[in-house]
Amino acid sequence: MPLPIDVDYARQLDRQDVLARFRGEFVIDDPDVIYLDGNSLGRLPRRCIGRMHDAIDRQWGERLIRAWGDDWFGAPQRIGAKIAQLLGAAADEVIVADSTSVNLFKLVMAALQARPGRTRVVTDELNFPSDLYVLRGALRLAGADYRLEVVRADDGMSVSADALAGSIDERTALVTLSHTAFKSGYVHDMAQVTNLAHRAGALILWDLSHSVGAMPLSLDEAAVDLAVGCTYKYLNGGPGAPAFLYVRRDLQERLVNPVWGWFGQREPFDFGLEYDRAPGIAHFLTGTPATLSLLAIEPGVDLLLEAGLSRLREKSVQQTEYLVGLWEALLQPLGFTLNSPRDSKWRGSHVSFGHADGWRIDRALIEEMNVLPDFRHPDNIRFGIAPIYTSFADIHETVRRLVAVMTERRYEKYPVERAGVT
Repeated sequence: MPLPIDVDYARQLDRQDVLARFRGEFVIDDPDVIYLDGNSLGRLPRRCIGRMHDAIDRQWGERLIRAWGDDWFGAPQRIGAKIAQLLGAAADEVIVADSTSVNLFKLVMAALQARPGRTRVVTDELNFPSDLYVLRGALRLAGADYRLEVVRADDGMSVSADALAGSIDERTALVTLSHTAFKSGYVHDMAQVTNLAHRAGALILWDLSHSVGAMPLSLDEAAVDLAVGCTYKYLNGGPGAPAFLYVRRDLQERLVNPVWGWFGQREPFDFGLEYDRAPGIAHFLTGTPATLSLLAIEPGVDLLLEAGLSRLREKSVQQTEYLVGLWEALLQPLGFTLNSPRDSKWRGSHVSFGHADGWRIDRALIEEMNVLPDFRHPDNIRFGIAPIYTSFADIHETVRRLVAVMTERRYEKYPVERAGVT
């Protein structure tokens, strides 16, 4: 049966949406602005505003240094324990610290040290570029014998487990991948790839930045070794919010954080001159956390836990399927290609459409049509669906406005040259 393309169908889906009430939990200042960039920066949770007022006015303003003893000192572990519920992990396996790139560096160096004699790290070309930069920098520090093997994506959007298997062998120390690819939205089979790494004696490290908060994850069930991820996308933690890292419990004492700091010290307020690392995952902390940004993460995580990840994933699949259906009916005839997997099993919560004039179309959507997606080189317009606040009507109206940009040729007034932020 053809997909209904009228707005009444979108409104019907919104009326049936069991998660619809959560939209009101977020600041939506202008209802005419359609925000489909939650896979880059999530919306502001209303609860976060009051939480930040309390953190600034009462905790910092009134309690001053005493606030460290009230709540601040244990916040990386406390909020990490909540994020662990989103990851299918134990509370003592996750902490919040630093940025995703810094956490990746710490875990890569720890993994290489834990696999002496193995000099290969395997990744793929779908991985986030910053991850590749970190890997190359870490391997340069590790020594001249180390090599990074980057598995190619033949179709430009996916890399199968079989393709990865051809590069994983007894020389491999670490396999590290983005679970959901940042351009195409392709989702790796976590359990299968983890098993491939383990069969070769390698460790596995997943970047969960484009997965966490959009789908259920099962790190412990899949026997994942290590993971990192950011909190400002689907977790709605705010710009520059600290990242998280996961270390499976049985590896925590064997792995060594390469960046030693006083927050990873067993007794930090003894101020000993020798480093005696804290037990468990706490020794992967380094310096003093960015406390205000750290506290801002919690309201968004609480909302996701209330909504339930299974329900969020079910809605995400329904919404991305709806968007792909509208592409088939209305956008494909206008020259757009689907640059994401067609099968929702292999697709995360964003959909990429390709077009030769993608950059100019993206600018027209933002500047004239009040639609906020983003653009990724060379031709990808990414539409990020955050099921906790995105409506079906948002998706329908986005496509309607996109069709207008094309039929009225509004994009032609914008230069081909890209801006610094895309």
